[in-house]
Amino acid sequence: MKQIVLGFLIGIFFLQVSCVNSQSNHESKNLVKIETEFGDITLKLFDETPVHRDNFIKLASEGFFDGLLFHRVIEGFMIQGGDPDSKNAEPGKRLGGGDPGYTLPAEIDSSLFHKKGVLAAARRGGPSNPEKRSSGSQFYIVQGTVFSHGALDTMEMKMNQQRQRTLMQQFFNQAQDELGQLQQAGDEEKLNLRVAEIREMADQKISQMAPLEFSAERREVYTTVGGYPSLDNEYTIFGEVIEGLDVLDKLAAVETDEFDRPVNDIKMNVKVLD
Repeated sequence: MKQIVLGFLIGIFFLQVSCVNSQSNHESKNLVKIETEFGDITLKLFDETPVHRDNFIKLASEGFFDGLLFHRVIEGFMIQGGDPDSKNAEPGKRLGGGDPGYTLPAEIDSSLFHKKGVLAAARRGGPSNPEKRSSGSQFYIVQGTVFSHGALDTMEMKMNQQRQRTLMQQFFNQAQDELGQLQQAGDEEKLNLRVAEIREMADQKISQMAPLEFSAERREVYTTVGGYPSLDNEYTIFGEVIEGLDVLDKLAAVETDEFDRPVNDIKMNVKVLD
């Protein structure tokens, strides 16, 4: 009986060791290093965004990023790379339109925000991309800036105004055919009445919405560490810098041309850390 119990305990011990090793290996595969002439940047990829995490690891493992450029650099904002067209691109060429032939579904997590050092996926903006799908390879790392509380107050006001305008537009878009028919019929009285009704319904909906506000945590970060809060909930964040913020600052400070491309090419190599 003692031998059976002992064997059981030994089995449990090795199972626990195996699980720890497995977890350790899994975590280590979430680390990537971007090598540049200015130094290295080590990033931790987030489990909250598995599609972007796995895609980035796959591309890095295949050597996709090696030799590509940081083709768009804006000090106080971010550094961007991952355009396959940037490899061996002639000087002065405008870059940023390349991709690996696919996009990724958005994985926008409201708990993640654009503090300094976060890694996020670039994407096409505007009405052509309503689902906010990400580029298959282009990414950016936020340098950002430090904001005052007053600046964040103003930003909150503008975000809520934009939210209200968007909701109002949605109500009118839904009634577009009906309003078009009234206009075509030349019934101005009914048209004006219907427009007033739609505005009233939209205003009622707006009055029921809780205003958008930066949490105390985000305010603390944006007013001390810095970042770029206007991008929150618009782009997929899938990692953050854990070593090399000083390298990020050096990269962001380089001289750039009219297209925000560094005058002197900044090449990268991206490695998955074991």
